[in-house]
Amino acid sequence: MIRKATAVWSGTGKEGKGHLTTDSTVLDKTQYSFKSRFEEGVGTNPEELIASAHAGCFAMKLSFNLTEVKFPPKELDVTSNITFEDGALTKSHLVLKAQVEGISEEEFAKQVKDAEENCPISKALNMEISVEYTLNA
Repeated sequence: MIRKATAVWSGTGKEGKGHLTTDSTVLDKTQYSFKSRFEEGVGTNPEELIASAHAGCFAMKLSFNLTEVKFPPKELDVTSNITFEDGALTKSHLVLKAQVEGISEEEFAKQVKDAEENCPISKALNMEISVEYTLNA
């Protein structure tokens, strides 16, 4: 399986602009710019896309894990907070709110740790990864 996205950039790094398109067209010439990346401009940015990829991948991996141990989740709400410092991505902090009936805290923590370490996006990221969660709150 190969997934593909295309970026087109025109102009200088600060004054230029670009757009991103994915094969699925979920992103279809979606704009990005210096302002959307480093300030508060309209459009997306690479860090936001990495955050969404990590949150989605972690949620799906955890769902597979929980289902395998016979505790299918009712809902997994995951936010990834990507830290961008000194020109590098340094951390993804995942915040999880989970609704999983009948599971012990110990078993849940075990499955969260496995998802943190083994979702494909976690494996691809060269940065600190951490998770905090609430279970059935």
